[in-house]
Amino acid sequence: MSRPYEKLEKSYEYYRSQTEFIPRVGLILGSGLGGYAENMKVHKEIPYSEIPGFPVSTVQGHDGRFLLGYIGSTPAVVMKGRVHYYEGYAMEDVVLPVRLMKKMGVEILFLTNASGGINRGFSVGDFMMITDQISSFVPSPLVGENLSELGDRFPDMTHIYDRELMKVIEKTADEEGIDLKRGVYLQTTGPNFESPAEIRMYDVLGADAVGMSTACEAIAARHAGVRVCGISCISNMASGLSEEELSHLDVQEVADRRSEEFARLITKSIGKM
Repeated sequence: MSRPYEKLEKSYEYYRSQTEFIPRVGLILGSGLGGYAENMKVHKEIPYSEIPGFPVSTVQGHDGRFLLGYIGSTPAVVMKGRVHYYEGYAMEDVVLPVRLMKKMGVEILFLTNASGGINRGFSVGDFMMITDQISSFVPSPLVGENLSELGDRFPDMTHIYDRELMKVIEKTADEEGIDLKRGVYLQTTGPNFESPAEIRMYDVLGADAVGMSTACEAIAARHAGVRVCGISCISNMASGLSEEELSHLDVQEVADRRSEEFARLITKSIGKM
């Protein structure tokens, strides 16, 4: 048994020792979006720190716990805070939570994050449905021995973001009167924000928004056969596109301001999935 799979099995054994709850949908809450957890009926909380060998989030605004319960009538597991590659974890540990959610029973993974807008048609506070991604600037979570128990050695990534789930999100946004942009998300390592020259490069490559998470999680989920969808909250315009210096506090402030609409969009969408 490979080391990553052995760690996954130990995490799953601990999970099963705590609860028999089987979630159908997994939701990862990004920076400043942790308040969404108040919208679910919580059955059980499991802090990451209590799971043997599990990575612990160290970033302000990332609480670091699994919340198990119901979003509407849908059994779900919510990650209140994610771990990031820039925190010093190996990529296999960064995606360990996603793989654990698959073992729990998750069939759909709903990714959220706060990101910097590159598309000049975007404004601070916009929601962008992720239609595709660029992960070439971070290591693939599939490097190393393949976890054949989860998926194939060379998984197809033609449709990382599920087209049917995207239709559900778009229809929900329209019904709720929420403006929803579409775009390509690019992940960098962080933790520094990008330089203006890098943003110009990402623009040429076709990215509409940039952040420090999500793409690696989407790859791990698709490798394991989980359907994926995602929404970015444009918390700031990327470096060089405004006169303001970038700050993590601004990310949280914008997410707080859009929290009510975010909650409606997520909850209503999950109810239709």
